[in-house]
Amino acid sequence: MAPVLCPVAPLTAREREVLRWVMEGLSDSEIARVLVVSAETVKTHIANSLSKLGARDRTQAVVLALRSGQLDLQP
Repeated sequence: MAPVLCPVAPLTAREREVLRWVMEGLSDSEIARVLVVSAETVKTHIANSLSKLGARDRTQAVVLALRSGQLDLQP
């Protein structure tokens, strides 16, 4: 099935990177260690992504980013 394109605001490169790590199952603190930023910064990127995508949680954010073509299953 082809991705369903949703009218959402574009994510920044960093927001996409954070969502890729969310997709891999990492916690905020684990993502922070990988990206060498604070967990609060990761939470901010996730909150911005939720808002831009109209998602209610991080799982839905990943799904909507995939459907809108802003995130790939491949790294």
